[in-house]
Amino acid sequence: MRRYAKPIVVADDLALLHGPTSGTVTLPRHLDWSGSADYTLDSPGRIVDLYRTVLIEATKPADLHAFLDRVTLTRLWPSLWLPPDLRRAWEERFPESLRTGSRTTAA
Repeated sequence: MRRYAKPIVVADDLALLHGPTSGTVTLPRHLDWSGSADYTLDSPGRIVDLYRTVLIEATKPADLHAFLDRVTLTRLWPSLWLPPDLRRAWEERFPESLRTGSRTTAA
């Protein structure tokens, strides 16, 4: 039996990430169908949840551009729990910007 593998979406350039950095963000249903898609970016726990959700659930680079911020992503990167394949894809694309060898956690 073949297992469904979700495609990994990586930004073409970190400079394209200009998402919000404060206030409350409501993710569209295709990114967060949990029923609690509102994220208060001033709350450290919720911003981490938002970044993790967007990175894992993005279906196209535009999702990343709309909801992630380059400076915030690089600051949060070491503490984000991400599937190993996703983390590896981002670190291979941006080895100078994202700390290679940062904490990797299994899915």
